[in-house]
Amino acid sequence: MHAITQTTFGGPEVLHHSEIDRPVPGAGEVLVRVRAAGVNPVDAATRAGHFPLFPAPPRILGWDVAGVVEALGPEVDEFEVGAEVLGLLRFPGEAGTYAEYVAAPADQLVVKPAALPMPQAGALPLSGLTAWQALVQIAQLEAGQRLLVHAAAGGVGHLAVQIAKSRGAYVIGTARAVHNEFLRDLGVDEVIDYSTTDFATATDPVDVVLDLVGGDYATRSLPLLKPGGLLVTTVGHNTGLTPEAAEQHGIRFETVFVQPAAEALAALTALAADGALRLHVEREFPLADAARAHESTGNAKGKTVLIP
Repeated sequence: MHAITQTTFGGPEVLHHSEIDRPVPGAGEVLVRVRAAGVNPVDAATRAGHFPLFPAPPRILGWDVAGVVEALGPEVDEFEVGAEVLGLLRFPGEAGTYAEYVAAPADQLVVKPAALPMPQAGALPLSGLTAWQALVQIAQLEAGQRLLVHAAAGGVGHLAVQIAKSRGAYVIGTARAVHNEFLRDLGVDEVIDYSTTDFATATDPVDVVLDLVGGDYATRSLPLLKPGGLLVTTVGHNTGLTPEAAEQHGIRFETVFVQPAAEALAALTALAADGALRLHVEREFPLADAARAHESTGNAKGKTVLIP
C-alpha cells in the first residue's frame, strides 16, 4: 500500500510517499481502507520533534481516520465488512493513518452517519474530541454560561463554538476580522479581532475560557474570568499559567489532553447528522502531497485533510 513515512525529524520535506506492506488486523482490530485522514497541529509538532512525548522516527503520522471496513480481526463483532467508520486511533501512541489502510482498534471507531461526507468525517475525531472533552467533560458547560474561545476559527475552535451553542451557551470568539462572517454563521455571538483589539477589555466577564493559543493568552484572559471561573487550555507545552497562579486569582485551571473516546465521538457525529455541527474542511490534498498539506496549515480556517 501507499503511505507517508518519515525517518528523521524535520520540516515537511522529511515526509516521503512510500510503498509498504498492508497491515493485518489483530485481535479486536479491523482493517480500514482510509478515505480521509485529518491533518492536525500535533502532526506537524510530532514530525518536527517538538512534542517530547513521542519517540524518534521512523513512523507513519496521523491519528484521524474515516473510511470503510475491509476486514475483521479476531474477536470483533460490532462492525461488518463494508461499514463506513471514523475514529481517533491509539492517541498518543502511533496509529499511522497517513496511509491507504490502517489496522484500527474496533472500540475506538464509530459508524459514520450517511449525512457526514468522508472528508469531514476524517477531520472530525481529534479536533472534535478535544473540544468536547474540554467543554463538556471538564467545563461541564451549561446553558446561559458565557464562553470565550481563543482561535475560534481554527480546527478545534470552530467545533468548540458549535458544541457550546448546542448547549445553550453565549459564545465569544477571538479571530482575525476576515473570519468574522464565518464565525457569525456558526452562531458565535461576539467576534473580537485580536489583531486590533485587546480582548481582555472588549467584552463582559465570562464563566469559561478555552485557550487554543498558549503563551501569554492565559494570563491576559484572567481579568475576563468571573470569580470561580475556569480556564481550559489545550497547549500543554506552553500554557503561560500554572494551577497555583490561577488559584491565587480565584479561578480554576485545567489542561485537556485528548483521548480516544467512542461514546463522545458518537455524540459528536449525532450533532453533525442533525445539522448542529458543521465541520469546515478548508483544504483537501492527495495523500502523496502530505508535505504540501503540512506547509499550508498555519493559521488555517477549519481543517485540512488528506485523501488517499
